[in-house]
Amino acid sequence: MHITHFIGRAVVTLSLPLLALPHLATAQARQEYLLTTNWKFTKGDVPEAAKPDFKDAKWQTVSVPHDWAIYGPFDGNNDLQKVQIEQNQEKTATLKAGRTGGLPFIGTGWYRRQLAVPNFGPGKRAVLLFDGAMSDAHVFVNGKEVGSWPYGYNSFSFDITDALQASGNNVLAVRLQNQSEASRWYPGAGLYRNVHLIVTDDVHIPVWGTYITTPEINADFAKVKLRTQVATPNNAFQPLRLVTEIKDAQGQVLTTSTATLAATDGQEFEQNLVLPKPQLWSPETPVLYTASSKLYAGETLKDEYSTRFGVRSFKFEAGKGFSLNGQLRKFKGVCNHHDLGPLGTAINTAALRRQLVLLKDMGCDAIRTSHNMPAPELVKLCDEMGFMLMVESFDEWKSPKVKNGYSQYFDAWSEKDLVNMVHRDRNNPSVIMWSIGNEVPDQSAPGGGKIAKRLQDIVHREDPTRPVTAGMDRIDAAINNNFASVLDIAGFNYKPMRYEQANDKLPQGFILGTETASTVSSRGAYMFPVVTAKQKKYPNNQSSSYDLEACVWSQTPDEEFVKQDDLPYVIGEFVWTGFDYLGEPTPYDEAWPSHSSYFGILDLAGLPKDRFYLYRAKWNTASPTLHVLPHWTWPGREGQTTPVFCYTNYPSAELFVNGQSQGRQTKGPSDKPQTRYRLMWNDVKYAPGSIKVVAYDAQGKAVAEETVRTAGKPHHIKLVADQTTLTADGEDLAYVTARVEDKDGNLCPDATNQLQMAVSGAGKFRAVGNGDATSLELFHVPQMHAFHGQLVATVQATDKAGNVQLKVTGKGLKPGVISLKTQAAAAK
Repeated sequence: MHITHFIGRAVVTLSLPLLALPHLATAQARQEYLLTTNWKFTKGDVPEAAKPDFKDAKWQTVSVPHDWAIYGPFDGNNDLQKVQIEQNQEKTATLKAGRTGGLPFIGTGWYRRQLAVPNFGPGKRAVLLFDGAMSDAHVFVNGKEVGSWPYGYNSFSFDITDALQASGNNVLAVRLQNQSEASRWYPGAGLYRNVHLIVTDDVHIPVWGTYITTPEINADFAKVKLRTQVATPNNAFQPLRLVTEIKDAQGQVLTTSTATLAATDGQEFEQNLVLPKPQLWSPETPVLYTASSKLYAGETLKDEYSTRFGVRSFKFEAGKGFSLNGQLRKFKGVCNHHDLGPLGTAINTAALRRQLVLLKDMGCDAIRTSHNMPAPELVKLCDEMGFMLMVESFDEWKSPKVKNGYSQYFDAWSEKDLVNMVHRDRNNPSVIMWSIGNEVPDQSAPGGGKIAKRLQDIVHREDPTRPVTAGMDRIDAAINNNFASVLDIAGFNYKPMRYEQANDKLPQGFILGTETASTVSSRGAYMFPVVTAKQKKYPNNQSSSYDLEACVWSQTPDEEFVKQDDLPYVIGEFVWTGFDYLGEPTPYDEAWPSHSSYFGILDLAGLPKDRFYLYRAKWNTASPTLHVLPHWTWPGREGQTTPVFCYTNYPSAELFVNGQSQGRQTKGPSDKPQTRYRLMWNDVKYAPGSIKVVAYDAQGKAVAEETVRTAGKPHHIKLVADQTTLTADGEDLAYVTARVEDKDGNLCPDATNQLQMAVSGAGKFRAVGNGDATSLELFHVPQMHAFHGQLVATVQATDKAGNVQLKVTGKGLKPGVISLKTQAAAAK
């Protein structure tokens, strides 16, 4: 199998988050607005709410994106599910209190907004584009339903021209409803992604109307094929002209093409351009170009449309694996759910960027959008920052996993959902493959392979340039009934010990770990004795951060590493998960108050767990990693065995406890996978003081060291921000870590002080999180207990430039104060 491709993305021309939209120059052919402000919202069903004259003055005023359920309160009775989770090898149904996060997202919500449409009138068209709406959206304009879309994760658009009044105000209303037992994780609630209003001429390029490919790429040139759809009144032919320029990131025009539309072209232009000396897109060099098109009728400009893209080629080859731009590589990927921890599901570009910065530092180069279509902002950032994407569609097909899941829509909507998914993201260079499903029970159901074939054929029809995969967990059924053989890429979840067998039986010649590891841990929690364990539970509802605990169906990272390193036909992995997420608190599904996951390499607040450094040592080959665990503050453990681990990309290291050598360890093969990737001193006896690890390079030279000291009493709060200069756009965020430290600056690892946050100046408090899966403290209230000595406060910029101060206080502690500033976007 050989697949080669490159891609692009349409971008907006104007964005104004205003209620009364200003008059714009009529020469502008296309106007696009983000409908962010002055929405009125209420929970509960209001049958008359679609009517234009409905009185909504008493409703809450909110900004969109908006997740109305993240504000809580947490309650184990919210979406309480009695269910047998087959993926977890459960034999009977039990009550799952925190499966979907314990947040109150069930029910109906209404949004209403006045809708001014500038320059609208005869000869104009207006479209509403929703990036996602959770869920079962029904959209009304002036009381008329203009469309509906049940799947909460997908993007969709409706032409609202016929429902608009050319003069006077229009009213937009959206009804959303979340069912109980409809999800396996926290789905969010409301207009949690952006809503766009697009005004064009009635001769225009429709939403997602371009498709870019590069049929040939070499060092001297890239052939660029651009297909552009046009819409006209009644779809009648007009002799139109399309002028396209390809520009680099600095705006320099590199090549131009002019095409005319013939009656036999089926309302679609095809332009073939030659891009000289292309710079190739990759995770290491995320170079982007823009195709800027102008549509003319005679000499009259009818529309303008920009499509951003990158030039890159890739192959999946039997026996060899995956190569990008001619270089063999393996996916160093993570799976991520769509929530942003304390922010809930309301999309925020700064929050996404922070996640990607942390993943990039870990050496991650790929993301699986589990188990649904992502926000377009994530895809755009992956283009810019250099991440390869597996864009995934469904967690269910015809056979249900939950009572009211996607299976109820599958027959009527699966093709529509796939078409929208592919059309929206097929021009993005970050998108390398499509996934049509995750652990669908149809793997072992009669006709399941035929469903897979139908879905894959739909994706191939809309985008022949990328392969299709699915995350399979029922490996025997998937292989024996040819379900796995149908797919372009055989993707398996948690089956490293079966890779050889699968490759022997399957035709593709390569295997992908679509979901791997599912190691569980709680940041800063260390349990004794230190042993490898499955489904281990403790009275405090935490999991040990020695990174040796997994689920009955999953593994430690090292077991997957061995297969990735030893089998050339295994093309990479997507670890479950990059970040903790709301819901699925395995192994504590039945033990409230656990209500968020333990799988994350980083916790719900975005703080790295120890496991972060295990992956960083393996994946980030450009930077040194030296990390020691556990902490060294163990009153009452004097003289007891307290193992010390070191995660490093150096080959060996020596451990000293209070200056006494505990010997030198070297990574190497053995019957235990961990010894290939960790340095472990399993017989260390605890004594207060310090532990120091000295790392040696391949020549035996001491090159780095790290020391961890026993902490004294909590003394002060130290604040560390991920960025100190914010854009004054009302959306940018600073994530400030608050550390409870002793007088010498050592983290107090068991500090649980309640901390209070106060923000002043040109910013506001947005949220706080501590990474504790059992904490029922509300994210939007500016106080929270530290978890193992730390928490993270989120400060949001206003739309005014100026200084911002965050002060964090706690009883008996010297306060922490940090100064930030906000400034106009151009000056940042």
